[in-house]
Amino acid sequence: MENDERRWDDGLIARRANQDPRRETGKSREGRSQEERSEEGKKPEGRAEGAGETEQQDVPADDDAEMTGMEYGGGLRHRLDALRELVGLSRTRLDDDALTEAGRVLGEAATRQRLSARHTVVAIAGATGSGKSTLFNALAQVPLSETGLRRPTTSAPIACAWSEGAAGLLDRLAIPPRLRRRPLAGGAEELSGLVLVDLPDHDSALRKHRDQVDRVLALVDAVIWVVDPEKYADAALHERYLRPLAGHAEVTFVVLNQIDRLPPDAADQVLDDLRRLLDEDGMALGEHGDPGATVLPVSALTGVGLGELRELLGTFVRDRTAAARRLSADVDAAAHGLRGAYVATGRTGLDERAREDFADRLAEAVGADAAGEAAEREWRRHAGRACGTPWLRLWRWYERKRMPGEVRPADGTPAEEELTARQRVEHAVRTVADEAASGLPAPWAQAVREAAVRGSDGLPEALDELAVRETAETGKRPLRPAWWPAAVLAQASMTLVQIYGGLWLVGQIVGVFQPGLVYPALLMLAGIVGGPLVEWACTAAVRGPARRYGQDARRRLREAAAGCGRAMVLDPVAGELMRYREVREQYATVAGGTRTALGGSRGTGGGRGGRGSGDGGVVLGVTGFSTNGR
Repeated sequence: MENDERRWDDGLIARRANQDPRRETGKSREGRSQEERSEEGKKPEGRAEGAGETEQQDVPADDDAEMTGMEYGGGLRHRLDALRELVGLSRTRLDDDALTEAGRVLGEAATRQRLSARHTVVAIAGATGSGKSTLFNALAQVPLSETGLRRPTTSAPIACAWSEGAAGLLDRLAIPPRLRRRPLAGGAEELSGLVLVDLPDHDSALRKHRDQVDRVLALVDAVIWVVDPEKYADAALHERYLRPLAGHAEVTFVVLNQIDRLPPDAADQVLDDLRRLLDEDGMALGEHGDPGATVLPVSALTGVGLGELRELLGTFVRDRTAAARRLSADVDAAAHGLRGAYVATGRTGLDERAREDFADRLAEAVGADAAGEAAEREWRRHAGRACGTPWLRLWRWYERKRMPGEVRPADGTPAEEELTARQRVEHAVRTVADEAASGLPAPWAQAVREAAVRGSDGLPEALDELAVRETAETGKRPLRPAWWPAAVLAQASMTLVQIYGGLWLVGQIVGVFQPGLVYPALLMLAGIVGGPLVEWACTAAVRGPARRYGQDARRRLREAAAGCGRAMVLDPVAGELMRYREVREQYATVAGGTRTALGGSRGTGGGRGGRGSGDGGVVLGVTGFSTNGR
């Protein structure tokens, strides 16, 4: 068997290492002797698949040393509170599917906060043959996870804790006690607090293995992606994991394993190409002191780069901010997914012009212009009756009596027109609802339209009653101008002058008075000419007051219609817009969180084409919620 293995070498996947004690820990299962494998078969079933050939005992399920009560920084705490408030305010506006991820993040945040704060859970993930189990064993310095040519080798997650107190975290990952390990002799002090999890292949042919990978990756604090020179550009890795998790660059390590298979120049070229692919995925790279993912070349077999990786992991674990960073990245991802439901495409709300246009449409529907014109005509008619000559009024009375079947419209409005046109009211409501919903995300635009439609129920009837009441008020005897009594007295004087001149003339004719036609004729002429002159002067003088009276009637009816429309339509719409402003402010807090409150030097940034924290640029342009213009 060993001779066959020595002859087999494709130069890419497998490579025998020089014999030394350090590499002995990483030898493959096929490299063991038949005696060792037969001895392995005698092990209890409880040590099952994935257990290494060591004398290490499984980690107990209940550690007394576990420290709970993790505290999140102020910035992250505020973002979580805002996300919780956002979900609560949006329950009636968004469907459950849209809020699923946000609810999951809140649940995981609460769960992680109750667990150990001095442990950092790091998963090792990779494709088939990338050497992740070998790297897992090399970091633990003891063969804990099974390696070999048989695929898949790792069929269930295996955990290794460098210190006690991680039982709750492992229970959360659903890793049974029989698959929990400890490094040799307690492991190095530099990795104290690290909980390392070896995952199955993410490209495994078995669906249950892939499901385990997805489940654990959603719960760990950080992840080490292990790639090899042959499959580092695999589309399944980049499209399914690295690209969607680009915002988690702070808690991501990308390790190029098996560099011992490449010449030095080729290793540098592959590493540069890997960085290029990560940049295209949108994942920021932590180079030159910039925050982002750590890219590192290693060889788990020869130990090249392992020292640097262990040092980076030790610093990362001692920082104790990985959980908060991971959760902050999850909040970023949830905010990015909700962006379409909260971020408007422009300025939203109703401005003064939109409210005035709505009031004008309601005034037109209720017939405010016609009512004003009718009031003006009524004023003039009343002035004509008061200041006109008695003979003309008598003639008009006679005409009305002579043709009793003729009905004169009271206000000049065509009989076929109603006081309120229902279609015009509905059009006015639809127009103002569309203007209020313009630019809003679809759920909130729909909520605004529904609020307007609900409020418009009964609006035509209310406007009808309003028009009848205002018409009745306008139909009362109008107020007289200050000069009106003088005009009535002048008209009465002209009438008396006519009567006096006529009686004088008749008296001369019958011989009661002395003959003299000049004076009685002049008196009668003065009365006959003066009466129409007074009437004409009153008609000219009444135009201004009549116009103002009509305008006042129109204004009163318009204001009453606008108040009715404001109470029944604009106020509910303003309430929906106010609710949207509240959730928009909460979303701005969720999406605009900074990393300064989390501490540490690894921050999220957007690489070329990356998403990063682009949601932080939310602008609260919600205006015009008031319905009274103030």
